[in-house]
Amino acid sequence: METTLELQLKTLPDKPGVYQFFDQDDKILYVGKAKNLKSRVLTYFKQEHTGKTQVLVSKINHLRTTIVDTEFDALLLENNLIKELQPRYNILLKDDKSFPWICIKKESFPRIFLTRKIIKDGSEYFGPYGSVQMAKTLLEMIRSIYPLRTCNLDLKQEKINQHKFSVCLEYHIHNCLGSCEGFQTPEDYQQNVKEIREIVKGNFYEAKASLRKKMIQCAENTEFEQAQLIKEKLELLEKYQAKSTIISPTVSNVDVFGIISDELASYVNYLKIVKGRIVQSYTTEIKKKLDEPEAEILEKAIIDIRRKFNSLSFEIYLPYRLDLNIPSVKITIPKISEKKKILDLSVKNAKEYRLEKLKQVKIADPERHANRIMAEMKNLLHLPKEPRLIEGFDNSNIQGTNPVSACVVFRNGKPSKDEYRIFNVKTVEGPNDFATMEEVIYRRYSRQLEEGNELPQLILIDGGKGQLSAACKSLELLDLYGKIPVIGIAKRLEELYYPNDSVPLYLDKTSETLKVLQRVRDEAHRYGISRHRNRRSKNTFHSELDDISGIGKKTIELLLSRYKSVNGVKNAETEELEKLVGKTKTKIIAEYFDTNTKKP
Repeated sequence: METTLELQLKTLPDKPGVYQFFDQDDKILYVGKAKNLKSRVLTYFKQEHTGKTQVLVSKINHLRTTIVDTEFDALLLENNLIKELQPRYNILLKDDKSFPWICIKKESFPRIFLTRKIIKDGSEYFGPYGSVQMAKTLLEMIRSIYPLRTCNLDLKQEKINQHKFSVCLEYHIHNCLGSCEGFQTPEDYQQNVKEIREIVKGNFYEAKASLRKKMIQCAENTEFEQAQLIKEKLELLEKYQAKSTIISPTVSNVDVFGIISDELASYVNYLKIVKGRIVQSYTTEIKKKLDEPEAEILEKAIIDIRRKFNSLSFEIYLPYRLDLNIPSVKITIPKISEKKKILDLSVKNAKEYRLEKLKQVKIADPERHANRIMAEMKNLLHLPKEPRLIEGFDNSNIQGTNPVSACVVFRNGKPSKDEYRIFNVKTVEGPNDFATMEEVIYRRYSRQLEEGNELPQLILIDGGKGQLSAACKSLELLDLYGKIPVIGIAKRLEELYYPNDSVPLYLDKTSETLKVLQRVRDEAHRYGISRHRNRRSKNTFHSELDDISGIGKKTIELLLSRYKSVNGVKNAETEELEKLVGKTKTKIIAEYFDTNTKKP
């Protein structure tokens, strides 16, 4: 029996994220980030280590992963978790080493500057930035486009009207328009700030257009050095990534719950946000007992998880409205902005956790895995029984030549290759898929009935309404129509067609039911094509050596491999042939060519 850790290592996701190692007492040992979680985590267990790393690996009992969108997001989340959890084997990170932000100060003439501290005074903060240099480059680019004040004067309008200030060097070198002396109105300055706000949000269209215009003007004025500098800034801007979705100062002290469900269980992810940072990520599986609705499961999970982590958050983000009322707690259903991004991340982690669990069940308990898929297929495809036996059909021909039809058999969602059958079409001339399907379905199930063999719980036809109708005609003749469910699957959009229903069924592209049907369809196609090629090659490749009685296929292959052609064999020395195939076969070959060679 494989351990929990062994199963987890076999089902790690190939995505960026953060991993956490725990000991047997569920105490955190280590937090790390990875561009690819599977590749990174496996290095701990596939390589030899020394010192502290060796001790760490020996203590790992199980692990948890949290997936994110980018490697940079993983860096930020790792930083938060290390500060919050302080794992024994991590280097302790202090709060004064947090990531930089760009601040637009709440003022009549807002200053825009870099900071590592967030002060709740109504100012706007954008970021965080993984590199100080990246943030500085962005600020320099902004200042090269928009003249901004850099002084910390208290520019209230009454003081400006009283001429309390005078312009400085920044005004004279054209880096500032002199708002301190009233040379620039608050409205004009705020318009610039509005455009800058869009840039730091990641909306670069106007800024790039402005840079390109300046670059072209400089080039036309033969100011090539200046044009090159602007070009470099433009390239930096184009490479710059928008701010991270992991941390947001607008989201503080919130519990986030995402959920995903299947026929047998629901998977709930919990993200705890404190002071704008994710400090806890936890996902759990809740098995269904009485087909409970997802909303009811989520309600219970919220209460249990908040109690488990002693949450005192006054706000909860949920994917949809619940009949839930927690005193002094606000429930929000995010639709846009940072809140929606964080909720989406929670749902994404629930989905990934479900996939990992399903992979683990598939390895540790194949029967349970098959039972779950069968139950799901029965429900999604509206079948009277679980499709434990599926038979799939596909036709193969090229311009009507050598037509064959393949029948593949799947038991409990897996191919049973010993039961595959190939049908050489007998009654159809030319490329006629409908008639071919009609013939093959009739031949298959008339024989099954005659021999008393097990009939499938689902027949899958590769094709749309035409092929499906042809199959149904044969089932009607055999009095099986309506007794065996039959579905057609079209390749273009993976539509599922039912008899006498013009509206196709579309399944979720990630559903395991669709994946099983696709595999049946693809396997029928593969098997049919391979057998069709074999038949075609047998019918089209024929050499004179095939006409020699007493010379088998292997001998022919050996002769052609050595002499390359029939003429080569015909003109070969007798001694060489005897060494290659023996005296008896050499005599047979010589007598054949002596008898069948035309004399001039």
